[in-house]
Amino acid sequence: MKNIIMTTAAAAILLASCSSSSKVSDSHSDSTTVAKDTSLTAILSANSEAKLSDSIKVNFVVYNHTDSTRQFCKWHTPFEPLMSKYLDVTAADGTEAQYQGPMAKRIMPPPADSYISVKPGDSLKAEINVSKAYQITKPGKYALKYNSAAISGITVKDSLTISIK
Repeated sequence: MKNIIMTTAAAAILLASCSSSSKVSDSHSDSTTVAKDTSLTAILSANSEAKLSDSIKVNFVVYNHTDSTRQFCKWHTPFEPLMSKYLDVTAADGTEAQYQGPMAKRIMPPPADSYISVKPGDSLKAEINVSKAYQITKPGKYALKYNSAAISGITVKDSLTISIK
């Protein structure tokens, strides 16, 4: 029971420390001000069809539609090497594709180099090879949904559907 309480507390600290809904400004040596908040959005996109034997490549594009520089935590995003399960990949019949990638342990609070800045009106793009991290063994339609907004501070409203042949 004690382990469950400690694990739950550690998970809550991890989620709370990497993103915040309130704005906090940091001064940097280049005299710009960077605000950390959850106003960044992203879109998942890919070809609507892929072959089971090929790489399944998905684009993850983060947009800053505000008039000031924003930051997000790169943990649990494709902006760092594959270190966590940040997508839910679900077949049309409801079965979830098994995640087979690494799971990183993190230090708290996240160090400064865990954050990426996005300039006002700008966007950043990263590519994910879903077939490297998820066990997709049958053809069919799969829904991909980003599940780590609470950690990164990036909101992805829509899921992506890909037909695997």
